[in-house]
Amino acid sequence: MITFIIAYYNLPLEMLYECIDSILALSLSRNEREIIIVDDGSRNSCASSLTLYNDDIIYVRQRNMGLSEARNTGIKMASGKYLQFVDADDKLLHEAYDYCIGIARSEQPEMICFDFSHTTAQPAAIQHSKTVKGTYFMRHNNIHGAACGYMFQRSILGKLRFTPGIYHEDEEFTPLLMLRAETLCTTNAKAYFYRQRKDSIVSNNDIRHCMKRLRDLKGVISRLNYIADHRPIDDRTALQRRIAQLTMDYLYQIIIQTQSYHYLERKITELRKEGLFPLPEQDYTRKYTWFRRLTATTVGRRALIRVIPLMNKER
Repeated sequence: MITFIIAYYNLPLEMLYECIDSILALSLSRNEREIIIVDDGSRNSCASSLTLYNDDIIYVRQRNMGLSEARNTGIKMASGKYLQFVDADDKLLHEAYDYCIGIARSEQPEMICFDFSHTTAQPAAIQHSKTVKGTYFMRHNNIHGAACGYMFQRSILGKLRFTPGIYHEDEEFTPLLMLRAETLCTTNAKAYFYRQRKDSIVSNNDIRHCMKRLRDLKGVISRLNYIADHRPIDDRTALQRRIAQLTMDYLYQIIIQTQSYHYLERKITELRKEGLFPLPEQDYTRKYTWFRRLTATTVGRRALIRVIPLMNKER
């Protein structure tokens, strides 16, 4: 029924065990689950350390090619009706995820969107929405880009895969996947435990790493913008909202990472050439509206350069 694709790379084995155990605790029989662990060229193979799980997992080791290629390998091997990505340092919260499994069993939507959590706490009442088209949902909501926050039917993938060698691969993959979903269901179930680690990719503050993250995010925005220009109006409108959100995040990260007004202006010039700036005059959210208004003027942008880094330090 569900193929769980776990990308693993140089993590403590205890984290991987906890991740696997969280899947085995779900209300799925052995015939209803498939667990594929893709070891993306870790320093040492963990195959010999997983013998206790041999009857429950498929383990494959490949040379180090990055998260995108690890997930693409898992997709190629998967046979389940539904796919679920799980990072090896995270885990699924079984009661909440079982709720999602219940939705898949009873309503069989092509895509199920659930919440992340840093704790095991759950809402007082777990509930889910009626199904809508993915394009409709994207037009009316901000989405979270993390691919791990969705269970989806393998059949809607088609030729869609993760772009190799980039950061922010989820930000490109997830909206394009959602456009393909004819039936999407959302739930407030906090089904995915996201572990915050100081040594994670997201936490790496090396300047070369930060600049690559900015370049890759800009590349994702440009590619999505190109795709939007060649899609029917509903798809285009849905993607434009996501592109605007990502562009806002891109400008925000430039301010945080560089604190340079001149660098910000240079990147805004590049965005203008692609028709990505100024940000669209849409009131998607209150935060977006204020950010759009402030970035529209040089005075506002200078103010953001002064204020945002200070706000970030106080968090």
